[in-house]
Amino acid sequence: MTLNPNSIEARDVAYHLHSYTNARRHEEIGPIVIESGEGMYVTDTDGKRYVEAMAGLWSVAVGFGEKRLVAAAARQMEKLNYYHTFTHKSHVPAIELAEKLIAMAPVKMSKVYFTNSGSEANDTMIKLVRYRSNALGQPEKKKIISRIKGYHGVTLASASLTGLPNNHRAFDLPMEGILHTTCPHYWREGRDGESEEAFASRCAADLEAMIQAEGPETIAAFIGEPVMGAGGVIVPPKTYWQKIQAVLKKYDILLVADEVICGFGRTGRAFGCETYGIEPDIMTVSKALSSSYLPISALLINDRVYQPVADQSSEIGTFGHGYTASGHPVAAAVALENLAIIEEKRLIEHAAEIAPYFQEQLASLGEHPLVGEVRGVGLIAAVELVTDKQAKVAMQPPGSMAGAAFAMVQKNGVISRAIGDALAFCPPLIVQRNDVDTIVEATRAGLDELQASL
Repeated sequence: MTLNPNSIEARDVAYHLHSYTNARRHEEIGPIVIESGEGMYVTDTDGKRYVEAMAGLWSVAVGFGEKRLVAAAARQMEKLNYYHTFTHKSHVPAIELAEKLIAMAPVKMSKVYFTNSGSEANDTMIKLVRYRSNALGQPEKKKIISRIKGYHGVTLASASLTGLPNNHRAFDLPMEGILHTTCPHYWREGRDGESEEAFASRCAADLEAMIQAEGPETIAAFIGEPVMGAGGVIVPPKTYWQKIQAVLKKYDILLVADEVICGFGRTGRAFGCETYGIEPDIMTVSKALSSSYLPISALLINDRVYQPVADQSSEIGTFGHGYTASGHPVAAAVALENLAIIEEKRLIEHAAEIAPYFQEQLASLGEHPLVGEVRGVGLIAAVELVTDKQAKVAMQPPGSMAGAAFAMVQKNGVISRAIGDALAFCPPLIVQRNDVDTIVEATRAGLDELQASL
């Protein structure tokens, strides 16, 4: 494909390095340039409309083009366009948003710390956990356990938590002190004749064995998404979180819930923690916090975390950590308005109501010869592609099958996401039945096209 050298696509290739993209391939084909968005749809510079079945990056809860969020940003920009939260300074939007998040939290939390992305939130979590251990006189208690296929960000520290090979390869990661335990994907990891509950017990036993091998006195925290997102929409097996939490309590290990994708309605409850009975010491949130209209994220910490951190800051004289844009007033104002829209339009309740239809319609794809598993909860799901249902294998090289299907579904006007050999779906919370039908029909047609090409 030859790009017009004066086109916006050619200018992108000339000057822009993209995330999660093969840079050499991008030089050949260029980008699809998205120009506008409205509701469930985005439109490219050629005028083609797509159903955005991934809500951008798991994030645009209220849909695209929400004028109330534009107005909230403009009002705050005129009043106080920027201020920081260093050295005893604050501003009203940050205070009100912190208060709102503490009120919404699924368990009793003490304080909110603002960051700008899920990666920054999880990176800060690692620093807080280390700071706390030092405050408690436990300098050896620093290791953090994550999970294979977990996703927690892309900074040096948060990418180390992430349990995906391509986030480590050529970056010299993971860094020391980060461990990865069993991925709780029953369809892929369960043994012949093993029930979901037995698999959950094995996952918990694997975790306990790792803790004992490393030394319980060296393990500070365990981090997990209630439902794994970027690892392939992996829904935990029955009793999983109950059993994992029992192990953590036994060894006095902090539980960190990464709610960056699940938070604010994605699972049909306000937080994935509510869906699965998780009681975290720390929660990280982002994405649907502002529907990603502006960058903002946060950590919620309980008193068990806050009090030692506060003591240590008093001993040192300061809490020596902060971001220029932590709790940015415009981003905080947009987040407050976004949460107000979610409440006023009852979007969490809507997600819970439409979720069965969404899951049932996608599950109907399970009959397709190229589908090995359809999994999901609430308004998040994945369709795992295979060439052999019994052997659970896909085309080689890994990822090529979902990549091909993704392109065909996108050609049919629906944007999904290829993750490994699965197609992921995570539509805005405003999704309606006709949107679900469009998503499923486009996906089925894409799979039919792929099958015909094999």
